Amino acid sequence: MIKLLLNSVRFPLKPSCFTNRFLSLFFVGMFFVLNYVGCASEQSFDTSTPGGSFAKAKYLEDEERFEEAIMEYQSLKNRFPYNKLAVQSELRVADIQFNREAYIESQHAYQLFKELHPKHEKSDYVTFQLAMSYFNQLPGSIDRDLTIAQDAIIYFDEVILTYPNSPFAAKSKEYKAKAYKMLAEKELYIARFYLIREMYDSALLRYENMLKNDKAKDLAPKALYGATVSAVKSKEKIKAKNYFNILTTQYASSDEAKKIQTEYGNELR
Repeated sequence: MIKLLLNSVRFPLKPSCFTNRFLSLFFVGMFFVLNYVGCASEQSFDTSTPGGSFAKAKYLEDEERFEEAIMEYQSLKNRFPYNKLAVQSELRVADIQFNREAYIESQHAYQLFKELHPKHEKSDYVTFQLAMSYFNQLPGSIDRDLTIAQDAIIYFDEVILTYPNSPFAAKSKEYKAKAYKMLAEKELYIARFYLIREMYDSALLRYENMLKNDKAKDLAPKALYGATVSAVKSKEKIKAKNYFNILTTQYASSDEAKKIQTEYGNELR
């Protein structure tokens, strides 16, 4: 529309006071025209009906006026609680919160939706989004609290087990593995903390817990190295030899195997 109006206007080649005045008036006029068009497009929704209210909320959402969109969706739900668009509005609110990275809010919204509509046709999607809301709250550093990873895993598992044919099942497996890896790295971090501070019994316990955990198998060489050193320092020679042998035979090409050979090879062979 602006392009059409600009193309229809012919400006003088040389600037003058008249030209400047004309341009000022022109752009002021354009502002009011566009403002009127914007207001008219909003006013065209009949919000006294569920369809009109939903259409307005979607328009506001598409315009990235998220707070206004949420208010309109919630208004629809309150005024027409038994209309099918009320349910869709609940889900749209959750999606808006997720898309703008308000993950605590989206977590609560998806959780409430699951409780209110347990048999909804999009239950697999809602459960996956709930899991992702937890997952995306995880800190970027393993030295911080990762407890919430367990909540994410619970809902990823629900998607995998309850909806195995869902398009979200594969992604759930992928992110579940990522969550387990973070937890394993956290356990390794704590074990190293104890080892560095010469709390060898506590370190050994942490390393042994890692070795019992199938989800931490990618970190097995590091856990075996730590367990061997901790056992040596704790004077548990039988355990030390056992972990040494596993590391140097099953993971012979690893850096940890080479390192343990150099440090304790003569003592533990």
